[in-house]
Amino acid sequence: MAKILTTHVGSLPRTQKVVDFIFARENEQPFDQAAFDAAMTEAVDETVRKQVAAGVDIVSDGETSKISYATYVKDRYTGFSGDSERNAPADLKMFPSFLERLADDGGTPQYARPKCTGNVRSKGQGELMKDINNLKAAMATHGVERGFMNAASPGVISLFLQNDHYSSREAYLAALADAMKDEYETIVSNGLDLQLDCPDLALSRHMLFNDLTDAEFLKVANMHVEALNHALQNVPQDRVRVHICWGNYEGPHCCDIPMDKVFSTLMATKSRYVLFETSNPRHAHEWTVFRDRKSEIPEDKVLVPGVVDTTTNFVEHPDLVSQRIQRFKDIVGADRVIAGSDCGFGTFAGFGAVDPDIAYAKLASLSEGAAALS
Repeated sequence: MAKILTTHVGSLPRTQKVVDFIFARENEQPFDQAAFDAAMTEAVDETVRKQVAAGVDIVSDGETSKISYATYVKDRYTGFSGDSERNAPADLKMFPSFLERLADDGGTPQYARPKCTGNVRSKGQGELMKDINNLKAAMATHGVERGFMNAASPGVISLFLQNDHYSSREAYLAALADAMKDEYETIVSNGLDLQLDCPDLALSRHMLFNDLTDAEFLKVANMHVEALNHALQNVPQDRVRVHICWGNYEGPHCCDIPMDKVFSTLMATKSRYVLFETSNPRHAHEWTVFRDRKSEIPEDKVLVPGVVDTTTNFVEHPDLVSQRIQRFKDIVGADRVIAGSDCGFGTFAGFGAVDPDIAYAKLASLSEGAAALS
């Protein structure tokens, strides 16, 4: 029987040493660049070691050096300055006492979200190559054959770093797609799989586009996919992973657009692997969408359902993990399923709902549950 491979969405808990360096850079405080680079190399090696120990087959660098999965681009591309408005998700606005509690408890990450105020241009791939080299060295040290690296999609950049320069959303997306092409191609040309993080295809519905109908929002989301696919024109589809989510935060999530409505948009991405939430209480039932719309899943797509939640410190029982994987195995077959996580465990540097040790316990349970089906 085919082995069910395991992976996750990408970000993992960072050490305090790493977080301190990242925020020194974020806050434009003096720091030793050589010591920064050494800390990142050391941390990535340990992060990969822990993934291997937890039984993860397809590993990442944990997004160790990045302040967040989207806003890191402000450090690597020109055209960003000032600050963007903070848009609380609509579900949290419905429950203001809970939103206040999150803020009081430090549940709202603090980091810069500049606007786009000029032409977006790459500053070069030096920082990216440091990340790539750290991951490849750690993979070699710990005997890992397959790794992936995250990159922001044009759509998610437009969500968090809002446009105050280009004439329209379409023009901004086009500029971002052209700017990001080289980053995507560089990751793949260095032997890694590329993961595009695309919460803009779901989260932005209740975060930025509350004034639109679902049908109007889907037109925007499809525009985001067109920009993404343009940026991927030179990247082999079988090296691309796309992750969709509704926001990696504990909350009501009662405003989330259903998977059934964004399903076609997700399937239209130029990707072999699609990663999505299916463990948290708001989306666990939506495995049936894939069952009921099986004929609409392209034959070359591999499903990577999240079989462990990333917003709770419960460690899922391996038997539950197996049950969740089995549902998708029954739909598309074992060779087209990889077990993953709902989202990242370290979406923002220094911030995460799950205790670092528990995060790896969850990955170990994920691996155990997948192994039981192999």
